[in-house]
Amino acid sequence: MAPIFFIFFFCFPNNDGGPYSVLVDGRIVQYQGPKRSFVDFAFTSPNRSKELCDGTNKFDLETGRRCGSPLALEFDPKTGDLYIVDVFFGLMVVGSGGGAATRLSDDSDGLPSNFPDAVSIDPITGDVYYTDVGSIFFTNRNMSDILLSGDTSGRLLKYDPKTSRRTVVLTGLAAPAGVAVSKDGSFLVFSEYLLCRLTRFWLTGPKANTTEVFAELPGNPDNIVRTKTGDFWVAVNIQKLQPRLISFPLGQKINEHGQILKTVNFYAEYNASYITGVQEHLGSLYVSSVFLNSVGVYEGVKL
Repeated sequence: MAPIFFIFFFCFPNNDGGPYSVLVDGRIVQYQGPKRSFVDFAFTSPNRSKELCDGTNKFDLETGRRCGSPLALEFDPKTGDLYIVDVFFGLMVVGSGGGAATRLSDDSDGLPSNFPDAVSIDPITGDVYYTDVGSIFFTNRNMSDILLSGDTSGRLLKYDPKTSRRTVVLTGLAAPAGVAVSKDGSFLVFSEYLLCRLTRFWLTGPKANTTEVFAELPGNPDNIVRTKTGDFWVAVNIQKLQPRLISFPLGQKINEHGQILKTVNFYAEYNASYITGVQEHLGSLYVSSVFLNSVGVYEGVKL
């Protein structure tokens, strides 16, 4: 197996196996226990070269265009299909057997994506919601500049698997880095990274198609994951710009009413490393970081 190269995000299937993790070198890998560790499961680039994309070469834009760079993934609870968002190839899907992912967004419908970043599936309708975090993340690689930019080029999009149709749901968003649909499918929550908040978008009911502030946070929120009981975990990084950029990573658990139930400080273990995801699974917390090639497991945390 090729080396593991920066685990950006991961998810668990309904059968409690895994986790399945996205790597920035274009692969999705599956954890198969301590003896086998992670093994290759799927890949996003249709023209993947093992020599170039084996996780040992330096990652840059040209490598990404050749190899792909998936950032998030989620299983459809009804079909078992795995939906993936890739920076260069957009929304994709792969079946339970893995292999080459199929591209679902080729921009031919006039909806090009600047920087696809997060994905979540409506457990009731099967609709797939995903975010385009915004053009600034491609045009500016300096995080300090991004944090001060005030950019609002982000979007929320929807893909309907029944019709294969994509639509833009919301525009003018301040870097929507995460998204999660509620347990009952009545609303979704997306993070607005540059505004340090979560926003709720109602999908059904009298408030359908309206937004409201869901939770104000102490730092910049990244990915959001719904728990089996309907709460949400969000990865939050408190970032200080002076005298140099430094991150203080947190995990925050929030209920369906936007109330913060628990805050876990990961600074002791992750130092100033930026974290991208926090998930609750079988009584433990799992943490991912774009700068590390492993998944952190926290046992004994009162959840």
